[in-house]
Amino acid sequence: MTMIRNLFVSLVHLFYPHVCDNCGEGLTAAEDVLCLRCQHRLPLTGFHLYADNALEKVFWGRTKVHHAMAAYYYNQGAMVRRLVHQFKYHRRRDIALHLGRQMGLMLQQSTWLNEIDCIVPVPLHKTRVRRRGYNQSALLAAGLAEIIHRPVLPHALKRLSYTDSQTRKNRVSRWENVSGVFTAAATADLRGRHVLLIDDVITTGATTEACCLALREAGAIVSVCALAFTR
Repeated sequence: MTMIRNLFVSLVHLFYPHVCDNCGEGLTAAEDVLCLRCQHRLPLTGFHLYADNALEKVFWGRTKVHHAMAAYYYNQGAMVRRLVHQFKYHRRRDIALHLGRQMGLMLQQSTWLNEIDCIVPVPLHKTRVRRRGYNQSALLAAGLAEIIHRPVLPHALKRLSYTDSQTRKNRVSRWENVSGVFTAAATADLRGRHVLLIDDVITTGATTEACCLALREAGAIVSVCALAFTR
C-alpha cells in the first residue's frame, strides 16, 4: 500500500509540482513542500526547548557537546523517513532546504542560539558527493542559515576516507567505521568559536561524535543540531 501511495504522489509531482510531498494535496501560495496539515503531523521532539534531553544524553561520557537538538523523531510514522529518502536519494534539494528552515525556526525558540558563531555540516566523501550531486547535511545547513543568519563553513571538516553506509551496522561497528575518519581543515579557523554541527539523522551518534572530536581537537566549542533522531 505504501509503495502504491508513493508512486501516486511521485506521478502527481510529475504533472503538478506544487503539491504536498506527503499527501499529494495542492499547496497554497503560503505553503512549501508540505501542506500545513502534514507539517503539523511531523513528530516533533521539542529538544530545542530543554537541556539534558535524550539527544544530549547520547553524548554523555563520549565527547563534550554543549547543546544538542533534533527537530523530529525518525521512527514515529513514515513521513520523516520518506522525506529523508527523497532528499538523500532522489535529488530533492528543495525538501532538505525546507526542513533546514524548519530547524532554524525551532532554534530561534531556544535559549542558546546566541552562543552559536558558525555552522558546519557533517561532510560526505567526495565520491559520495559526486554520486549524489550534493551533501544533504550542507543543504540542511543552508536552509537553517537562512533563518538564524550564521555563516556556513561547508569545508571546515574533511572526511579522510570513504566509509561504508552506517545503516545496517550495530553501535560498535558504526564507531569502528568512522573513528579517525574526520579532521578539521587546516584553513579553518575554529579555535574558540562555537560551532553548530549539522547532521541529517542521528541513530547511535557515532558519526556525529567523530566529527565533534575533530572539531574539538581544532579548538572549537561544539553543539549539535540534527534533523531527526532515532529512539
